[in-house]
Amino acid sequence: MENGTIYLVGAGPGDPDLLTLRAARLIESARLIVHDGLVDPAILDMARPEAKLVSVAKKRARHTLQQDDINALLIREAKAGHDVVRLKGGDPFVFGRGGEEMEEAHAAGVRVEIVPGISAANGAAAASGIPLTHRDAASVVSFVAGQCKGLSDQDWSGLAGVGRTLVIYMGVKTAPQIAEKLMADGLAPDMPLAVVENACRPEMRVLRGPLAALPDLVEVEAVKSPALIIIGDVTARPNASVAEMLAEFVA
Repeated sequence: MENGTIYLVGAGPGDPDLLTLRAARLIESARLIVHDGLVDPAILDMARPEAKLVSVAKKRARHTLQQDDINALLIREAKAGHDVVRLKGGDPFVFGRGGEEMEEAHAAGVRVEIVPGISAANGAAAASGIPLTHRDAASVVSFVAGQCKGLSDQDWSGLAGVGRTLVIYMGVKTAPQIAEKLMADGLAPDMPLAVVENACRPEMRVLRGPLAALPDLVEVEAVKSPALIIIGDVTARPNASVAEMLAEFVA
């Protein structure tokens, strides 16, 4: 029996209209979809009625399946002759573990096709009107994960500051440690930032304030994942001072 193909598909930041044509066609024709928890239900509704949908949602401290088990599931189905659409929020190669799944599939002799998606960072920035780069404000962009082992030991020095934009994935739960870490590295407490929750969805919120207020902003506003933290001068509203943003937050 010939092996099936594993399609590592980026579902984008949430809005079905932001899927690539290739992604939409694969979702609509798939017989088996293995999807993450952050994939919007509206995207899953595009699947054919008889398609089998398998959730491998990951939440903090609780995984439906461990990554090794997900890898094994994908390979097992492909070796049974089934094509598998592995659907991931954002882009599969940006904090999506797509590289790990691709490597395991190749090692098992299974064909893989990568279907890129609009990353969460690009989607959140565009939806909230924040340019990740700007000729007057930032020529460097860095992406980091805020929820991982050894956060305090990671070297983020130089990733944020004047002329730079720092985008933090999975940073809601560790917002106090993130603010403390960045200020200890020398970032100014009044550096502006934005927290974008549920980007590209009807319930999207964009919350702004200075770096020192990040922990309170997340707590008071009860921010929930999916959310991104964007730090840098690009997040400041035109003609609005940090003092005005802080007063807005306090109010």
